[in-house]
Amino acid sequence: MEVRDHVSDAGETAGLFIAFEGGEGAGKSTHLRRLTERLDDLGIAHLLVREPGGTPAGERIREIVLDPRTPIFAETELLLYLASRAEFVNRVVRPALDRGELVLADRFEMSTYAYQGLARGLGLERVKDLNAFATGGLKPDGTVLLALDPDVGRGRQRGQADRLEQEHADFHRSVAEAYTALAESEPGVITIRSDGPLDEVQEQLWSELAARWPGRFPPGA
Repeated sequence: MEVRDHVSDAGETAGLFIAFEGGEGAGKSTHLRRLTERLDDLGIAHLLVREPGGTPAGERIREIVLDPRTPIFAETELLLYLASRAEFVNRVVRPALDRGELVLADRFEMSTYAYQGLARGLGLERVKDLNAFATGGLKPDGTVLLALDPDVGRGRQRGQADRLEQEHADFHRSVAEAYTALAESEPGVITIRSDGPLDEVQEQLWSELAARWPGRFPPGA
C-alpha cells in the first residue's frame, strides 16, 4: 500500500507526523518534553505519543515486551511491537492526521529496523515488509535521530532498567551502528548529536525542524 501524503485535494496540509529515534539514553523523552513545552507556549496544537503504547492494547503489550522478568524470543519481540503499532496507527495516528494535527512520536518504525531487523539479525527487508503490513503503509513525514555513543547513553540511565536496557553492551553498539546505517539509507532523516549541552541540542533540534516545516515550528520562535 502506498503511503498517503497528508495533503488534501485543496493542497492544504492535513497533518504532520514526525518520529523521534535513538538508542537508550539518547535523550528522546527529555527533548520531546521540552519541545512540546515550547509548542504549548506558542499555542501550537500537537499530539505526543509513544511506542510501544499509546492505546489500551499497546500499553499492555509494552508491559510485556519491556518486562525484564519475561524472556522472549526475538521473533516474539518483533511481532509484539508490530501488534502494538497496528493499534497505534489505526486508533491514534491516522485519525489525528486526518484531523490535521501535528503528531510527535517517541519511536516508530526505525526502532524496529534497528533493534529487531539489524541488531537482532531478523533481516531488514523482512522486518520492513511486516512493518508495512502492520502500518498499512503509513510512514512518518520525517524522522529525528538523536545520535549518542551507546556507552554514554547507558551511563545516563536512572532507575530500574527494562528488558532492552539490560541487554549487553555489544547489543547496544550494534543498535547504534544500525541507526547510523539507516540514517544514511532512509529518506527524511534529521540526525542530531545529543551529547552536547541540553539547551544547545534543543536549539539545534528546533532550527532543523523550523527549516523543514516552518509553518509548524516558527523560525526564531
